[in-house]
Amino acid sequence: MHLIATAAFGLEAVVARELAALGYEDTSTTDGRIAFEADASAIARCNLWLRSANRVLVRVAEFPAGDFDELFEGMQGIDWREWLPPDAAFPVTVGSRHSALTHTPSCQSVAKKAVVEALRKQHNVTELPETGPTVPISISLHKDVATVALDTSGEGLHRRGYRTQSGSAPLRETLAAALVQLSVWNRDRPFMDPCCGSGTIAIEAALLGRNIAPGGHRTFVSQAWGSLPDSIWDEAQTEAQDLVTDSFESPLLATDIAPAVLRIARENAERAGVADDIHFQQKPLAEASSAKKYGVLITNPPYGERLGNAAAASNVNRQLSELFERLENWSFFVLAADRGFDRAIGRKATRRRKLYNGTIECTYHQFLGPRPPKRRDLADAESETATEPNLTENNS
Repeated sequence: MHLIATAAFGLEAVVARELAALGYEDTSTTDGRIAFEADASAIARCNLWLRSANRVLVRVAEFPAGDFDELFEGMQGIDWREWLPPDAAFPVTVGSRHSALTHTPSCQSVAKKAVVEALRKQHNVTELPETGPTVPISISLHKDVATVALDTSGEGLHRRGYRTQSGSAPLRETLAAALVQLSVWNRDRPFMDPCCGSGTIAIEAALLGRNIAPGGHRTFVSQAWGSLPDSIWDEAQTEAQDLVTDSFESPLLATDIAPAVLRIARENAERAGVADDIHFQQKPLAEASSAKKYGVLITNPPYGERLGNAAAASNVNRQLSELFERLENWSFFVLAADRGFDRAIGRKATRRRKLYNGTIECTYHQFLGPRPPKRRDLADAESETATEPNLTENNS
């Protein structure tokens, strides 16, 4: 099968590395799309395991679509019987970039009509009740070429199922997972998020550190498709359960000043199955600290509507700067809407990366601390055990 993992701009390399870790190394990447070939089992495995991807698609056709006639003919010419039974519900979504067809509602209408006519002929029926399984059709128009795919995920992969409530301006789970993977953190190093909000970054770190499949607590629309065997889902779930690792020696630290949002964070962690792996604590940013000499801090500090004015933002920056001074040997990773965050705190970033928190353009500022000593040397000074991962691999 020709499969596509979609991703937010800036996260394509992260998703490609995740695919390689699953055994799908031969990939090709364009803006927001990572294409690869695999058998049907990859649909289940990728939906369960991809942490930073948006969706998993099956590509069914590609054809020129410079006008509505070409779009209609191309959609009508696809043999839909393999995927769509006569009673299938098939919502159509269209995205367009650098193409003559820009009015996506009209494209949806034309494409839907073409599929209806094709299905009537191919199944030799007059009625299409759409009361059966849902098979979403996704059409991407790029430079007057239509790529037609079926969405195997349904709801976006950021919907893990553990977050029923969140604070203001919540961070998507997929982006939070990417922030962790773009850092130098691993399960043997202390972790801190001093502005944890509803706990998303800490929860995603815990899921990653314990090798828990992020999609293990939800279902996917393609599980109801008769075209895919049930066995691929059973096998993928069994594999995921077998690969879970033990809890951490020391829990991850996540603090926030607001007791209400910490209650939400604890409930989210409980649903995610990592409540014992994270220590949530009510503490103002100015008092955040750690006795560990080396560690990794990853955070998305409040900004914009979460603060309300420039003075409040300046105060947060000052407190973060002071925290960085207290944790002098730690590495810091901060997602901020302000491109000049590093200048605002008076510290030059080792690397900066443009990412998007929804529609908000942000910069991921990375401040690498010194490499921790080997375990035997560090044990003489403190109880922490840590090893430094390959920085190139984690930040490329």
